[in-house]
Amino acid sequence: MAINRSVNQQPVSVAEAQLVRVAEGGCARHPHLNGLLEAVGPYAASDLADAVHLLCSLHGRYPGLVELALQRCANAGAKPWLQRAAEAFERERLYVVRLTSAVGPLPSTPGARETEASLVAARHALETLATSERSGCALGAATSLICDWWSIRRLLDRAAARVGLECPAPSLPDESSILEVIHRAADTPASERALGFGGEQLLLQHRGLLDILEARAAARSAY
Repeated sequence: MAINRSVNQQPVSVAEAQLVRVAEGGCARHPHLNGLLEAVGPYAASDLADAVHLLCSLHGRYPGLVELALQRCANAGAKPWLQRAAEAFERERLYVVRLTSAVGPLPSTPGARETEASLVAARHALETLATSERSGCALGAATSLICDWWSIRRLLDRAAARVGLECPAPSLPDESSILEVIHRAADTPASERALGFGGEQLLLQHRGLLDILEARAAARSAY
């Protein structure tokens, strides 16, 4: 899903604001993601394998953010979309798990204990967002995840191509369905604020993961 949003564009609705939020603060804007997509040289395999392993640690467990959001969803307008998103993301999760096995062991990297502590904190943050009692927060995090996953999927497919693993066709909800569910579910100022908060916090975890990957790549190259 291509999300083409100008950084200077004024959002016209809470749904448009969510797409702009992802376009401006998602993985696609992180320099290390682009570095991984263009990775060549002696450390490319290790850097890609490291990214796959850490992504699996964050999103490869069941139930994940979308499933938890679905389980706790009390908004009838959001539930069908979350059901569809959960089914689609389960296929993405299985892809990540298969790819993690295919890329080989986690590269040896200084600071492994600190990395694991950060991943534990990130997983806890995602669970907190998914189970929040603030109406709109879980949906904000879930829609943000689905939007941002398209950039992550490019990275996964790059790693899969390197190890000769077939890339399954994505089946994630499209942009129009995300706009529709947000329009339908974020129907009060409080739910709009909660949706924005959930979306931003999800992106914060993704940016944090890429920061960790960038630091680990630098540590390995200097090791």
